[in-house]
Amino acid sequence: MVTSLAQRPSGALSIDDLLAQARSRIVRVTAPQAAARVAEGAVLVDIRPAAQRAQEGEVPGALVVERNVLEWRFDPASAHRLPEATGYDVDVLVLCSEGYTSSLAADALRSLGLHRATDVVGGFWAWVDAGLPHTPGSEPRGS
Repeated sequence: MVTSLAQRPSGALSIDDLLAQARSRIVRVTAPQAAARVAEGAVLVDIRPAAQRAQEGEVPGALVVERNVLEWRFDPASAHRLPEATGYDVDVLVLCSEGYTSSLAADALRSLGLHRATDVVGGFWAWVDAGLPHTPGSEPRGS
């Protein structure tokens, strides 16, 4: 059953509110800034699902960690963490398609204590538009 806006439960946030709150807690970076940080050792994490990466394209060297397991893979205290989750000071740059889901994901990582976690403004498409290295997908934007 769909609840109308007038029936929203007390204290419930809209997705716009949730996104604004998340972004108020992170310092987002542009695609060129992200590329510079990666060159200095930051971890670029692509959270898009496999089908989306196949369709849109990929960033060579990005660590692929789909959104549904991100927290488990980057929590330094998790038994399921990746080797890249070296501690709470790891520089993690989250990348999604357009920079919305990545903001929520970066904020979740910050909640785990990864204080340097952030995301890329405009996501993968901003990376492409900035002329940064990528492999094309099966259906490039605009097709």
